[in-house]
Amino acid sequence: MTRGETLPVQKISTGEVVAACDRLCRVIRSSGFVPDTVVAIARGGFMPARFVCDFLDVSRLLSIKVQHYGAGAQMQQRAEVTSPLGSEIRGERVLVVDDVNDSGDTLEAARPYLEGLEPAEIRTAVLHEKTNTTCRADFAVHTIDEWRWILYPWAVVEDVGQFLRDMDPPPATRGEAVSRLNVDHGLELDDAELGRVLFFGGIRFDQD
Repeated sequence: MTRGETLPVQKISTGEVVAACDRLCRVIRSSGFVPDTVVAIARGGFMPARFVCDFLDVSRLLSIKVQHYGAGAQMQQRAEVTSPLGSEIRGERVLVVDDVNDSGDTLEAARPYLEGLEPAEIRTAVLHEKTNTTCRADFAVHTIDEWRWILYPWAVVEDVGQFLRDMDPPPATRGEAVSRLNVDHGLELDDAELGRVLFFGGIRFDQD
């Protein structure tokens, strides 16, 4: 997203994340796939992957980092694995977990990298999948037909802080910030959430 642009945002609650992970794991179990190892795609896949491990009774949780989007929908040029796996998965059934499958570039980067480590099988799972993706996950809970930015509870400070910093002209007051977030993104935060965004994001207003 370039400076001054607007985009629709769907804010996901922690309760909705738990419910989506529950539904995802029921689908995985009904498919007959039993993973030996869960690989979280950092950073968005960490929390869903931990719930998946809990629900499916998988004790082995590893991670890789695939960089594609920066904070607040700032896109880098291409997705690539930037932090490799820290342990072997040779001969194992691997479930790769991420929060959202947007363009498909993240899964397209992760799969060949992991296949090179010679697992017995790889499946991919996400909470939300957008219909424009070029690489569909094996398991997905929610399909997003009309493109929007998915805002998860673990990224509120980072993403909303970037939304505010990208506003041109910048909001002059807290009240204006609240209004602009609603107008530009259809986004509403409670006082505690906004307070965290401003405090931890180091955002101050000229007229406050």
